[in-house]
Amino acid sequence: MPEVRRKQKESFESLLRRFSRQVQQSGKLLSVRKKRFYASKKNRRAQQESALRRLMIEEKKEYLRKTGKLQGPFPGTKAIMKL
Repeated sequence: MPEVRRKQKESFESLLRRFSRQVQQSGKLLSVRKKRFYASKKNRRAQQESALRRLMIEEKKEYLRKTGKLQGPFPGTKAIMKL
């Protein structure tokens, strides 16, 4: 972490500006932003389970669409179910 000490008769704004510049130059901020949204990969079993879940949902949607209980023929849109 960059360290900045206040000089004599230095305003807070200039101190903050120097600190911000040192943080930018150190590259710490960039690495933190990269790590912030990092999502680790799923293991093989979790991938298989999510794939099976997607298939089951698609099959259920297709069945409901064929029986007329699901409206909205456009894929990717939220469907409205009749009750």
